[in-house]
Amino acid sequence: MRGLVASFGHALSGVRRLLFRERNGRIHLALAVAVVLAGLAFGISRADWLWIVAAIALVWTAEALNTALETLCDTLHPERAEGIRHTKDLAAGAVLVAALGAVLIGGLVFFPYVFG
Repeated sequence: MRGLVASFGHALSGVRRLLFRERNGRIHLALAVAVVLAGLAFGISRADWLWIVAAIALVWTAEALNTALETLCDTLHPERAEGIRHTKDLAAGAVLVAALGAVLIGGLVFFPYVFG
């Protein structure tokens, strides 16, 4: 049981680092808070909340994996290398795809509430 508790502690430490020490994590946090507040203000449906929560989780997951991969690359290979650059670009691209998907989901969810 002690190991399980320690694992959760490490995971929470990673989440805290992502949300409060990484610039992009803070941006994603601010946008997620804004979307949640908008959802509360518009009284969106339970089904719409499922999409919003999934989109937020997807973006945060992508950002966490990107940050972890960038940290690992920078630690193992601090000097510039083409392969490292490509790896980091691909990871950043994954975050971009997730964020664009989240924007699309947000648009589809909120459009009827704003213009309906």
